[in-house]
Amino acid sequence: MRNCCVRILVGVIALGASACSSAAPAPPPPPTGVPTSAPAAPPKPTVAPTTAATAPPAAAATAPPTAAPTAVTKPAAAAPLQKVSAGYSNVSADDLASWVAKEAGIFSQNGLDVDLQLVAGGSKTMASLLSGQNDLTMQGGSEVLSASTSGADLVVLATLAPVYPYLFEVSADVKTVDDLRGKKVGVSSAGASADIASRVILKKQGLDPDSDVNMVPVDSHANRTAALISGAIQGGVDDPPDSYAVEREGLHTLFDLAGQKLPAANTVLVGQRAWVSANRETTQKFVDSLVLGIARMRADKPFTVGVLKKYFQSDDEEAMSGAYDFFTREVIPSVPSPRVEQFADAISILGDKNEKVKSLDVSRIVDPSFVQSAVDRGLNK
Repeated sequence: MRNCCVRILVGVIALGASACSSAAPAPPPPPTGVPTSAPAAPPKPTVAPTTAATAPPAAAATAPPTAAPTAVTKPAAAAPLQKVSAGYSNVSADDLASWVAKEAGIFSQNGLDVDLQLVAGGSKTMASLLSGQNDLTMQGGSEVLSASTSGADLVVLATLAPVYPYLFEVSADVKTVDDLRGKKVGVSSAGASADIASRVILKKQGLDPDSDVNMVPVDSHANRTAALISGAIQGGVDDPPDSYAVEREGLHTLFDLAGQKLPAANTVLVGQRAWVSANRETTQKFVDSLVLGIARMRADKPFTVGVLKKYFQSDDEEAMSGAYDFFTREVIPSVPSPRVEQFADAISILGDKNEKVKSLDVSRIVDPSFVQSAVDRGLNK
């Protein structure tokens, strides 16, 4: 009698029948702890929860409730991103590879959480590196030489601008090289990249930068552009997109330095040797990301122009498109290998006032192995 009632009860719950059927085999009795109102065979849930905390006990296996089975476990958490602080000295498209790597998510794909910081000014950027505020910096190779002669133990990992990425802009009244005599030529600071570039081109044109013109330090690239537009200086190096703003105010290009392809260490990636040695894997990932950023930049103009607009805070399509063309065609290499010969001009000019620069072993400072590793793995393709 008892067995019949149990069969009736289970049959009512599981099948919706009003009586026992003698033709159907009796289902097993429900295990202890499973509510008698639960379906005997519910469908398997389509989405499993992230934990097994609500899974039923093993004794209820013959009548699984709607919770996930015990075999479903929470996926392992992704490894945390490695934080890296990286500074750059000016809002210049020299640094475009790092901006693209940031905005395209390339740094994070390589396991890095990179904080890109505009430090503004070569000497300030070097100070941020030496103080530990930044782990790596993108700045002029001339500042690296000067700091090295003062005892800093630095290593150059890549050269992002291996030629002078400039146009030499002059006021409307300057028609020839001789017209520059006595005029003010703006540079960021003495011994910085723009100063080296200006001195190189003036010497090549037969002018003595220390006597034929007045070299005026204005602290930064942005200040130099503003000084050209205001007339505070009558000459100075600039580049797209800022050169578009300069020329719309009546100035014009006297020399195209980038087109001359003069070897330069205008913008390099540099770190303190102790940090690089202690973080070689992180350093390699950063260099990998720059190489991949250059490849993305070259392959995707619309995206890269959008990045330029963001960092220059401008919607000037003509200027941003022009900056893209200038830097991809004339300045930024697909393989940003650092080389000793890129420092020749800086050594020559700085060495006139600092004997230590002339005796500096630049080969000890330059380490192309990180870029070479990226190339060996085809990341520049």
